Amino acid sequence: MKTRKSQAKKRSVFEKLRKTDRAGHEYWSAKELSKLLDYSKYSLFLKVLDKAKAACINASQDTFIHFKDVNPIKSVGDDLQRNNGEVKLSRYGCYLAIQNADPNFKPVALAQAYFASQTRLQELKQQQQRKNLKIIKERRYFLREELAKRNLQLAGAARKAGITTPSDYAFFQNHGYRGLYGGLDVKAIRETRHLDPDENILDHMDITELSVNLSRVTQTAEKLNRDQIHDIVDANSIHYAVGLKVRKALEGTGNTLPENMPVLENITLKKQKDKELTSQKKSKKEFTVNSISK
Repeated sequence: MKTRKSQAKKRSVFEKLRKTDRAGHEYWSAKELSKLLDYSKYSLFLKVLDKAKAACINASQDTFIHFKDVNPIKSVGDDLQRNNGEVKLSRYGCYLAIQNADPNFKPVALAQAYFASQTRLQELKQQQQRKNLKIIKERRYFLREELAKRNLQLAGAARKAGITTPSDYAFFQNHGYRGLYGGLDVKAIRETRHLDPDENILDHMDITELSVNLSRVTQTAEKLNRDQIHDIVDANSIHYAVGLKVRKALEGTGNTLPENMPVLENITLKKQKDKELTSQKKSKKEFTVNSISK
């Protein structure tokens, strides 16, 4: 097990200079940073800060956020007064200052290399996050489509049990939802989630909730077929009992109950948007290739 001492050694000198204000915001002292970068005079480093501020403005960023004067400077041209002007730098402000510092100073070169490595690490982290989001999105697509298939199987098992009219099937479905959602039927679930009357509640479920409902639907269909149920009342009771069983399993493991799970963007519409976006990108790419080849 790593000790706090060994972990502290691995922190860069730059990170060790980091401070926190009363609001919990991190900042760096410009004076301390100038010493770290081996500037003999603070007035020389202030010229670096001027360049950094200009770069900040060119990047359409607010200099007040990234370069906060602790002791406002009355006369910009007076080095004696400027020497006393402490500046609180944000991480981005430090980055701009280091990028505009003299790379002939070894500490500056090392600091620039440090920020380059941190930028690359951040890029890799963002790439991994995008990859994870893509996997989650694809998993959600799969579960929603699988649930649609399993619901067809459930409908077939319900027909064998004598449930043939739309109203009877809706009543049968509500028994399963009431068991799983603590007494809430489809209408109540839709209302608590502020969905439109014509929206399918399944289209707004996350991976966990889709999986839970997939379990409810699959187990109910299997039991109806296995027990050869031919009575509507028995079918409704079985669906409720299976829903309740799945709910109790969630309660037993301390997981979030279905009615408290998050409401997500309509997956059906999202999938359609993704297809349209992919199609647009493909068309744009083909147009570019064709334009270049002509």
